[in-house]
Amino acid sequence: MSEATTNKRTLEGVVVSNKGEKTVVVQVERKFLHARYRKTVRSHKKYMAHDAENTCNVGDTVRIIESAPISRRKRWVMEAVLTRAEQL
Repeated sequence: MSEATTNKRTLEGVVVSNKGEKTVVVQVERKFLHARYRKTVRSHKKYMAHDAENTCNVGDTVRIIESAPISRRKRWVMEAVLTRAEQL
């Protein structure tokens, strides 16, 4: 059998909080062209994602993937850490 493809969305963003137990808050930024003024506009949104091993730190760039609801506000799972933040 061939592998099944998934239709789950994936997003990349920066971890802004890791204070929750097995939870990280990821800020995803998107850029789009304004309809009237034709200027590039930046907007961001925060997502709560499940981090089972508590491996993420603030400033890490991560990839999150859509999942079934885990709690009241968590509907994403941290898939991979793309870059680590520089620790002082």
